Amino acid sequence: MNENNTENNTQQPAAIAINAQFVKDISFEAPHVPQIFTELKSNPEINVSVDVQAARVQDAMYQVSLKIKAEAQIKEKTAFLCEVEYGCIATVQVPAEHVEPILLIEIPRLLFPFVRNIIADLTRESGFPPLLINPIDFVGLYHQRLEEMKKQQEKQTVN
Repeated sequence: MNENNTENNTQQPAAIAINAQFVKDISFEAPHVPQIFTELKSNPEINVSVDVQAARVQDAMYQVSLKIKAEAQIKEKTAFLCEVEYGCIATVQVPAEHVEPILLIEIPRLLFPFVRNIIADLTRESGFPPLLINPIDFVGLYHQRLEEMKKQQEKQTVN
């Protein structure tokens, strides 16, 4: 048996590991309940906003937070306002140029199903149909963030 094959088949340590997941902040408001249920004849207008933040905790360990805010409106009244910040502690051992995309794209992809489930449960338990948020384009959000940073840098350079 060739020793090189044995060496090549040894497993490398995982490059990404989720060490812990947690709800960091959660809020649900339904200011017009129960009256709003009499006005709920069609689907409410729902606005969803998403924010992803990441910070180094130590060495290759990071905290990543996925914040989702969903607001439902019926005839200019707020049916509900739901905000969830869900986070994790992750160990990321990859080349430096890959750390940011992993923290802001890949890890939020892993967290999203948990946040989606929490929001669906909150809305359902509050008497509304469960809000099932569509999948989020974290790659697009990341590129949008890079564009905003580039514009800010250009603006600072001009001033």
